[in-house]
Amino acid sequence: MSETLHQPVDAAKVPRFAGHATFMRLPAVPSAKGLDIALAGIPWDGGTTNRAGARHGPREVRNQSSLMRSTHHVFKTEPFRVANIADIGDLAVNPIDLLDALRLIEEGVAEIVSTGALPLCVGGDHLTTLPVLRAVARQKQVGLIQFDAHSDTNDTYFGNNPYTHGTPFRRAIEEGLLDPRRIVQIGIRGSVYAPDEHDWAIAQGIRIIYMEEFVGRSVEDVMAEAREIVGQNPTYVTFDIDAIDPSMAPGTGTPEIGGFTTREAQQMVRLLDGLNLVGADVVEVSPPFDLAGMTSIAGATIMFELMCILARQIEKARKATSEP
Repeated sequence: MSETLHQPVDAAKVPRFAGHATFMRLPAVPSAKGLDIALAGIPWDGGTTNRAGARHGPREVRNQSSLMRSTHHVFKTEPFRVANIADIGDLAVNPIDLLDALRLIEEGVAEIVSTGALPLCVGGDHLTTLPVLRAVARQKQVGLIQFDAHSDTNDTYFGNNPYTHGTPFRRAIEEGLLDPRRIVQIGIRGSVYAPDEHDWAIAQGIRIIYMEEFVGRSVEDVMAEAREIVGQNPTYVTFDIDAIDPSMAPGTGTPEIGGFTTREAQQMVRLLDGLNLVGADVVEVSPPFDLAGMTSIAGATIMFELMCILARQIEKARKATSEP
């Protein structure tokens, strides 16, 4: 660990509306070298099929993340005291060439992984998670906990196009990146294209917890099952902001009513504590459709919650290696 941990700008000394916009008001650094957690933006929405705008998500989440403070009020964790964290900027993307964009994103995340840092990314549409998984699962399949309104396991759109924000996890399974028996999707809801739309996913072994089931159970019960499914093997977490009800997060490309409250979302992320996480992301924040920045605030807050979970994991691992 670096002798000097990066610290955020103190809002009691420099007001939140001043200075450069970075994730959590942390220093902007050119690479993930020396970091425990690398915060990165993926400003790309080339996989969007209807309401584009998530390419602007990272910039506005940075702005709203100035509202985050230095200590988690439930865990009492001080993430910036136990892990070296910084904003490494936005990964390179290509807004006019989808396949090249996927290549660039994968290379950017692979560079993070090569340093030993955990990637915590902000998209961007949900297709951005596919190249992230290509980087973090190069050596070994990972499990997945997905908070989302949509399964994103469709096959093709508009003829034979296999790459959209509705297909990333089908591709990831086909490419051997994800172990489908260690995938749990929480909050799935809304109308679908056909009665059998989720049959393929279920046949692979994916556990889909529809919103109707979720509301009949407690948050603790649902997350206990999710934890059991992924176990202690490497797991990635992806949080699509449309998992949250559009009354609380309207700024997204494919809103679905009947979603989580922001409080439920926080509870679920906190119950990831103690898992073996290899990275995480928050996706589909689309500022052009937002109201008063409320979706970006939700995205920044979920990012902070995930960052604290990753920091606690690092702290625990460091203590374990230092014990006789």
